[in-house]
Amino acid sequence: MRVEGDWLSAPDSQAVLRMLGEGGHRALAVGGCVRNALLGVPVADVDVATDARPERVTALAEAAGLKAVPTGIEHGTVTVVAGGVPHEVTTFRRDVETDGRRAVVAFSGDVAEDAARRDFTMNALYAEADGTLVDPLGGLPDLRARRLRFVGDAEARIREDTLRILRFFRFHAWYGEPGGLDPEGLAACARLAEGVERLSAERVGSEMKRLLSAPDPSDAVAAMAAAGVLARVAPGADAGGLDRLVAVEGARVPSWRRRVAAMGGGRLAAAWRLSRGEARGLELVDRALAEKAPIGEVAHRHGAEAALDVALVRTARGEAMPDDLDGALARAASARLPLRAVDLMPALRGPALGEALRRAEAAWIASGFALDRETLRGIALDRGP
Repeated sequence: MRVEGDWLSAPDSQAVLRMLGEGGHRALAVGGCVRNALLGVPVADVDVATDARPERVTALAEAAGLKAVPTGIEHGTVTVVAGGVPHEVTTFRRDVETDGRRAVVAFSGDVAEDAARRDFTMNALYAEADGTLVDPLGGLPDLRARRLRFVGDAEARIREDTLRILRFFRFHAWYGEPGGLDPEGLAACARLAEGVERLSAERVGSEMKRLLSAPDPSDAVAAMAAAGVLARVAPGADAGGLDRLVAVEGARVPSWRRRVAAMGGGRLAAAWRLSRGEARGLELVDRALAEKAPIGEVAHRHGAEAALDVALVRTARGEAMPDDLDGALARAASARLPLRAVDLMPALRGPALGEALRRAEAAWIASGFALDRETLRGIALDRGP
C-alpha cells in the first residue's frame, strides 16, 4: 500500500528524506502526516524518523545545504529546514526509564522498537519516500476502523506519560467513531485518572483546547466525565449540553471557548493557565451569559465573535435563535452611536453629560440601533423621543 499527498511529494520533504537516504540511512515519514493522509484529512507538519543519530543528521543536513537546529537533541530530535519548511527528524528510540512526565530514551536502529514506544497504533504508521506504507504494529486496521487503541498495554503506556490520558480523549474526538472508545483504554484512563493532576496547567490547557476544537467533542468529553478525568482537569465543568451546542453550531467554525462556556467552566483560566487574552475572552462570555443582556447589546459592546458564542450557548440552553443571527451581530458590532458629546453642549457638562449619553445609548441599543441623532438628542436632554 502507498501513502500519497502533496506533503510527501513536495520538494522540501523529498530533500530531507533524500538527504538521509543518500547518506546510507533509513528515512520514514511518521505519525500524524501518515495518519491524516490515509484518513484524507489535511496534513499540517511532516515528521521524519530515521536510524541516523542526531549528530549524523546534522552533518548530512549541513552537507546538503540545509539548516539543522538541535531543538530536542537529548531526545534525538533535530529540526531540518528545507525550502523554509521545518521538519522534525528524530532518531529511532526506545524508552529506558519513565516517570509519567518525562522519559529517558536510548537510540535504536530498529523501526519496530521505535513504533513500540509510541502512544496509539494509528500513530505508529510510517511511509517511505516513495509512499510505501510501513506498519510495524499492524495499526492500519485500527485506523481504517477509526478505532483509537493504545500500543501494547494501555496502563503501561499511560504510566510512561500521563498526558496520554488526555491525548486518548483528544484523538478520539478528532479521529474516532462516536461511541467507539476502546474499552481497555478507557478503563486504564479511569484507573489512572488521578495522575492528570500532576500535569502542568499549560499542558492540560493545550490538550483541552485542542480537544474542544474538534468538530464534535461531545462523545469524548462525556467519556472523560464518566472516567473521572473531566472533574480533575476542568473543575466545575459539566459535559451535559455539549451535544446540543454542537447541533446548533451547524457549519460554523468550532470554538473551544464557546464549548467551555456551554459547560459552565468559565473559571478555568488558572486551571489551564490561559493567556490574559484567552482568560478575558472566556470571562466576558461567561459574564454575558449570566447577565442576560440583549444579544445586540453584547455584540455592540464586545464584538460579533463574543456575541455569537453567547447566542449559540443560549440557543443550546433552550432560547430561540435570532433571525439572521450572523448578519444581525455584524450590524450591531459595527454600529456607531450617531450622538456625540458635542451635540449636547453647552446645555450639559460634566457628570450630567455622561449620564445623558448613557441614557441615549441605552435607548438607541433598545431600538435596534435605529434611532437617529435628533431623536437621541431629545432623549439625552430628557425631552423624550
